[in-house]
Amino acid sequence: MTKLRFLLAGAAATAVLGQTPPIGAEPEKSFVYKTADEVQFKSPLGVGPAQAVLFGDPSKPGVYVVRVRFPPGHHSNPHFHSQDRHAVVVSGTWWNGVGEQLDFKKARPVKAGSYVLHPAGGVHWDGAGEEEVVIQITGEGPVETTQAEAPGAPGYWPKPK
Repeated sequence: MTKLRFLLAGAAATAVLGQTPPIGAEPEKSFVYKTADEVQFKSPLGVGPAQAVLFGDPSKPGVYVVRVRFPPGHHSNPHFHSQDRHAVVVSGTWWNGVGEQLDFKKARPVKAGSYVLHPAGGVHWDGAGEEEVVIQITGEGPVETTQAEAPGAPGYWPKPK
């Protein structure tokens, strides 16, 4: 009986070890590749700023990555987010302002390759000047966007005078 238990235990161990990757080998991982042509931007209104979700879902728990494209002259009105958001400018110059009042003279230009942290609860507004801008945002979901009390100007940046 002891010999039979030993043989069964050995057979079970062999079966388990045969299915386990060798020591030092990494389990298979899921890689995701998207070319620039595969990034599909969608605008909730069909015009103006558009967003493409690259990874995750901002409305659900976990890390997400999105890209936002502002057509020339378009901007958001003052708002804030419930979680920190980390942004990198992919192309163009991204204009940022802080506070509940839109004051285009106080907007800060952020060039391609630059990084910006929008802290949770920090009221801001942002957008494109005379050229299209694309930004990539990474954050932790779920995240909510809340409009500030001041409705601000229409969603188009005034032309310089």
